[in-house]
Amino acid sequence: MTGGDGPGGPGDRRRRRRRSAQDDGDRGILSISDRRRPGVRVSSRVINALLLVVLLIVGLGPLLWLAKSAITPTADTLKTPMALWPNGVDWANLSTAWSTVHIDVQFMNTIWVAVGSWAMQVIVATTGGYALSVLRPKYGKVLYGLILCTLFVPSVVLLVPLYLTILNPPLLGQSLINTFWAVWLPAGASAFNLVLVKRFFDNLPREVFEAARTDGAGPFRLFVSIVLPMSKPILGVVSVFAIIAAWKDYLWPLLVLRDPGIQPLSVRLPTLQAAIQLDVYLAALAISTLIPIVLFLVFQGLFLRSAGLGGAVKG
Repeated sequence: MTGGDGPGGPGDRRRRRRRSAQDDGDRGILSISDRRRPGVRVSSRVINALLLVVLLIVGLGPLLWLAKSAITPTADTLKTPMALWPNGVDWANLSTAWSTVHIDVQFMNTIWVAVGSWAMQVIVATTGGYALSVLRPKYGKVLYGLILCTLFVPSVVLLVPLYLTILNPPLLGQSLINTFWAVWLPAGASAFNLVLVKRFFDNLPREVFEAARTDGAGPFRLFVSIVLPMSKPILGVVSVFAIIAAWKDYLWPLLVLRDPGIQPLSVRLPTLQAAIQLDVYLAALAISTLIPIVLFLVFQGLFLRSAGLGGAVKG
């Protein structure tokens, strides 16, 4: 029988390929026949549940303990650190950390540092990636190779020359020490973000660019109206990386922001640790973790979808 749907025909071959593809997608440590056995199915579910519990304890345990300790008196935290409020909840820790210790000032300073660093990194990464990937100048490959070489230079090695540059910046004639620009400007020089954005732009369909150029769009209009709207996934990834890195950065803000009135939480909290009670200090730590947690919860879908970056447009 040689019909299209008979054995050996095109239809039969397509069905076998589909079944083979499904089997390949379902393959793992356990085969399909093993999963159908009651004992194997129950044991695998138990192991998966145990692994999930372990991951939750390891991942959420420290955060939950910090949230609990932030509203627990110091004596209870030191005596029974794992107990749930044996002598009641002390909500005053949060208000004391916010107002009396002036965590609100450092909190706003941290927001300014994070927002400025994010803006500089997004601007430099998108414009640089656009120039290297879409405009493609003659010297683009050489410049891209030099940028890749900077990834192999340890950041600690750059501290001294970078500090001297901020102390006496060329053309300005005025030191940037104790200004937010001392943190914002170096944050923009992120080769890692530029490489991420450039790789993403390489996957964008070139037919859209050619159609836009045919309609009379110039480089600026092409960048603003075509490239940026298509780049929301990578912009979300770069934004999360930039804000979290700026939020937790300690060494560089410590060097260039000497005035306590403009220091972020990452610099000010270790200084305050010896001067305030443990419960107030833990409350201040809990407040400082709010923004990164909220940021990830808001952008987790976009972040996880864009984590691979490969084939984000094509494929």
